[in-house]
Amino acid sequence: MPPITIQPNDRHLTKYYSAIKELRDAQVKPTEGNMRRAFGALLTGLGRRRKLTLIDEYATQGKGRRHIRPDGALVDEWKRPFAFWEAKDSSDNLYAEIENKKSVGYPLDNIIFEDTVTAVLYQDGLEARRTYIREKKNFAALLTQYFNYKEQARQSFNEAVQSYGEQIRDIATQLKAKIDAAHQDNPEFQRQFDEFMELCRRSLNPNISMEAVDEMLIQHLMTERIIRRVFDVAHFTQTNVIAAKIEEVIRALTSAYFSRADFMGGLRHFHQAIEDAAEDLDFSDKQTFINSVYERFFQGYSVDIADTHGIVYTPQEIVDFMCAAVEEALESEFGKKLGDEGVVIIDPATGTGNFVVNLLRRAHERNLREFEDFYKKRLFANEVMLMPYYIASLNIEREYYELTGRAAPFEGLCFVDTLDLARERQMTFLTEANTERVERQKKADINVIIGNPPYNVGQVNENDNNKNRKYDVIDQRIRETYAKDSKATNKNALSDVYVKFWRWATDRLGDRPGIVCFVSNNSFVDQYAFDGMRKHLMQDFDQIYHLDLHGNVRQNPKISGTTHNVFGIQVGVGVTLAIRNLTTLND
Repeated sequence: MPPITIQPNDRHLTKYYSAIKELRDAQVKPTEGNMRRAFGALLTGLGRRRKLTLIDEYATQGKGRRHIRPDGALVDEWKRPFAFWEAKDSSDNLYAEIENKKSVGYPLDNIIFEDTVTAVLYQDGLEARRTYIREKKNFAALLTQYFNYKEQARQSFNEAVQSYGEQIRDIATQLKAKIDAAHQDNPEFQRQFDEFMELCRRSLNPNISMEAVDEMLIQHLMTERIIRRVFDVAHFTQTNVIAAKIEEVIRALTSAYFSRADFMGGLRHFHQAIEDAAEDLDFSDKQTFINSVYERFFQGYSVDIADTHGIVYTPQEIVDFMCAAVEEALESEFGKKLGDEGVVIIDPATGTGNFVVNLLRRAHERNLREFEDFYKKRLFANEVMLMPYYIASLNIEREYYELTGRAAPFEGLCFVDTLDLARERQMTFLTEANTERVERQKKADINVIIGNPPYNVGQVNENDNNKNRKYDVIDQRIRETYAKDSKATNKNALSDVYVKFWRWATDRLGDRPGIVCFVSNNSFVDQYAFDGMRKHLMQDFDQIYHLDLHGNVRQNPKISGTTHNVFGIQVGVGVTLAIRNLTTLND
């Protein structure tokens, strides 16, 4: 993308000056809030030319792991912060306020401080330009410099990503050919693979296919370098309880059959671009960035996998809202603080661990005395997709280190299909260490369940299409509750995975008071096929709150495609908070 030049008569600047004049004429003393909205609209309009989105009150980390919130951040399509903005009231001393923000660690790579009178631009830690905002030519020049910051490096990254997106299927196809050949004439690989596949069938899905296990190996090979480099964990494949097992199979494939280093050399340009892009980010920004990388990876690598598993990670704003809602419900309904003894939480479809990370931050800030026990004994998460599981492990363990300065494995994380845990019989879950984690989780008195269940009708399956996998126990529970009490003739909608997670979550609470908070497809709120589900939810919980996030294309045909949906899907989305205050038996 070529550099842009913002002219003094630019239409967005003209609108900004008009808005400021109207606000000043209408108010005896203009407030920061009203003036800030006008500047935010200016940055939003100009940012579209760079494919940048303005995020208000952007949360990041300052000095000493202190959480700070600049008034805005312009983020690119990879969720990387490109620039920041901080607004002050014109009655404040702008320069004193700048020094104060610098002292707490506000990002100074590319930030505008302004008070509607003066704008000060910092780049690379130093003041780069200042001007009176009324001086249109100078202000336009400041904005031009702001929006063209390090454009060459940014363009290099975008080109690398685009190139990788075009190559990714070809590279995966080449890897698949190597694996297919090894299946035919590499005895050691065949032995290791058969053993691993049998473990997967016992642990993840009795119907899992050879192709699905091949894809796990491909995903691991293509991305483990990014994991190691971005998170600076050189020994990840030795220390992670699942990665270590997969590496045994990979070594059998590569040691005598082809050079891993030579084959992966073709990805070096892309890997380097990713690593360079992440190098200057603080840890919380790396988490957002890597989520976007993996979302794009799956969309390029396998549309079927992305569609089947709902590989769209929950926006941080929704994560924060849901964790805050759970925290408030714990205090108002049960007199408990997050992290207190007796508060036992699980995220059953954790993705890359964003909910757990947010809960850890809140518990550390509000309940330091109980924090260690909370992390080690009363917090759980499950993930069934390999790469998100890897990232969740690193995200959560690094967050603990950031908060405490100590390294400790997060033993509450399990590589497992949550819906399988409804079965009572003893099972092995891939490795001994993972099995121990699952068994400890199964014995825990879970009373808070929070997360984003897969929103598609597909889940782990034979990998030949996107149909639903069968879960005998959960499917039977739905038949004898939601379906039995439905007056609808066509009940196929009850096969949606998020419905299965609601049934699982309600049953997992047992007869304990507790909370379930999910963001999901919200068709269950008013569609006829879900009348039985609504009946049982009203019986199972004392209070139910639902925040409609809209986005249903059928209800509003004016919505273009998936633009106005938080998950990029065509059905409506909502956040539901269900509270059981009393000890009532389930169905």
